[in-house]
Amino acid sequence: MPYPLLREIITLFGRGYELIFIESARYNGSQPQAGKSGRTAKDIILTAQPPYARVHFSPAADPRAVVTTGKARFSILTPCLLRMEYSPDGHFEDRPSQVFWHRQQAVPAFGVERTRSGAVKVTTERLRLEYAGNDAPFGHDSLVVTLLDDGTAWQFGDHDAGNLLGTTRTLDKVSGSTRLEPGLLSRDGWVVIDDSRTLVFDETGWLVTRGNRDACDLYFFGHGRDYRGALRDYRAVSGGVPLLPRWSLGNWWSRYWPYSDAELRALMTDFRDHDVPLSVCIVDMDWHLVNVGEGINGWTGYTWNLELFPDPPAFIDWLHGQGLRTALNLHPALGVRPYEAMYPEMARRMGLDPAEGKPVPFDIADPRFTAAYFEILHHPQEADGVDFWWMDWQQGQRTSMAGLDPLWWLNHLHFYDLGRDGKRPFVFSRWGGLGNHRYPIGFSGDTVVSWESLAFQPYFTATAANVGYGWWSHDIGGHMQGIEDRELYTRWVQFGVFSPIFRLHSTQNPFHERRPWGYDAEVERVTRDVMQLRHALIPYLYTMSHLNESEGLAPVRPMYHEYPERDEAYACPQQYLFGTDLLVAPYTSAADPDTRLSRQVVWLPPGDWYHFFSGEYHLGGNWYARHGNLEDIPVYARAGAIVPLGPQTGWGGIENPETMHLRVFAGADGRFALYEDDGESTAYQ
Repeated sequence: MPYPLLREIITLFGRGYELIFIESARYNGSQPQAGKSGRTAKDIILTAQPPYARVHFSPAADPRAVVTTGKARFSILTPCLLRMEYSPDGHFEDRPSQVFWHRQQAVPAFGVERTRSGAVKVTTERLRLEYAGNDAPFGHDSLVVTLLDDGTAWQFGDHDAGNLLGTTRTLDKVSGSTRLEPGLLSRDGWVVIDDSRTLVFDETGWLVTRGNRDACDLYFFGHGRDYRGALRDYRAVSGGVPLLPRWSLGNWWSRYWPYSDAELRALMTDFRDHDVPLSVCIVDMDWHLVNVGEGINGWTGYTWNLELFPDPPAFIDWLHGQGLRTALNLHPALGVRPYEAMYPEMARRMGLDPAEGKPVPFDIADPRFTAAYFEILHHPQEADGVDFWWMDWQQGQRTSMAGLDPLWWLNHLHFYDLGRDGKRPFVFSRWGGLGNHRYPIGFSGDTVVSWESLAFQPYFTATAANVGYGWWSHDIGGHMQGIEDRELYTRWVQFGVFSPIFRLHSTQNPFHERRPWGYDAEVERVTRDVMQLRHALIPYLYTMSHLNESEGLAPVRPMYHEYPERDEAYACPQQYLFGTDLLVAPYTSAADPDTRLSRQVVWLPPGDWYHFFSGEYHLGGNWYARHGNLEDIPVYARAGAIVPLGPQTGWGGIENPETMHLRVFAGADGRFALYEDDGESTAYQ
């Protein structure tokens, strides 16, 4: 190649550098020659792009899929998915929004009929859209979409009474149930998403407000009971879910407690000595300075507390040596105060004089602050070994940019920043709204310790799949308040093992006990065995993460995803599908005081089913009342299921196993395509 410098430029560009200036200089392999401006090849200027600027969008629909009439525009994205816009000034939005990134889809077959008044009728194989024309704003009589399969008609403004709901921002302070946001699936057969007020990305990858706040921007999902099809189309136009690191599927430990380095080392050693495997040890907020002066809130911090952690890199190295990954807790809302070690550098970056001691305010809507936030506050910690961050945002929904929720933006920015050098990224944070399925893992918040909280979580976890959000992590055992109870703790652990992410956690209260050996010998035995099972399940779970990334199949799903025409599937909120072949209905209420047995009612769909542990046969298409002792978990496998298990071990078990155990359930043909890779790079993409 006669231009080796150009080859290097291309290589750097692929690594996230932006070409700012390139002179038309020739390079013959030995001597640079000046161009007519006098610059030479060595004067080429490269600047590093921030990670968020490297996101791929394909936001404009194929022109052949677009029908425009006056002030209305309709984009036929799939046979069942329509974008419907009305703009009083006739200008339409083609930039990617927070939710919808990929409107450029294969053009489906459709027909168009027009009248002189501007009325249009658009017909796909599944839908018929009728717009009155005459530049009429969208209204109940001017815009109608009909589902051709059954004749269901939607008119603008109709209420979606059959919506199956989605998820919510947090379970903070909740004991029992809470209200969920609308989802993408409905028994009415249609769902409309109003995208009119979301922000849009500019050419640099930064969010900005829309130019026309009076415009209407709707997405009509008309999939009937084809729920998987609706989620497949949503994933196509909004973006997919990344493959999680393999180690994230093991058991996590976290606790809001002022542990020292020595105490956490001792605790991790105790887990190992008790044959209770872990893959992650999170350090809550006391890793940083908290007692920073009278009247000063120490909730936000970035400077290690050297009294508790005298050598942070050595502590992290020790965790890694034990086969553990780690994260630090973040509450960034109070900015950077003068007592922080990195304050002088942060102040200078923001144009402040460090000698004046003025705090650097948190402003994630400012690109300059954001660059310094990551480069000064986070990247050095990651260089010392921090694997990921726990974004514990609880401080409102406003920023200096109108309409920008800081939680949504933090999730987006942290996700791409963590993956800036080819690392497989994820965030650990609360739900920020539609589009956040792209940024797993979800932290569901500070729940109250109660049977009611446990009883809500199977439904809550599964229903989140209705917005493509498949990786909730709960405070197993509950976070705060309530009454500690050995049975409640055990049942919560059992549910946690058969949930997307398993994480023990509680608040700073000595009466909250989350160690399996902290109750009695029976609880220790039962919870130890099931936490060992969690690590043995990683081959199955990791394959489910691959299916979520490649096909959009959430690891935990409501029964109606697979059985949409069965009324029973909508009437069993205490059970869910776990991966491709298992059905789980955990015990979520206290045992009968006389029989000392727990009870759960389970609906088994048509077909043959087996209890996962005992092998007991059940004929499907029926309801069953399951009674069990403390070690029983109502988990069922369909006939033909093949479930790969790694060895059941007291520590480790995260990596691809050398020995595989297959649990096979007879009665039907079965197939399981096991997925393995290096577990942490982005080479799978």
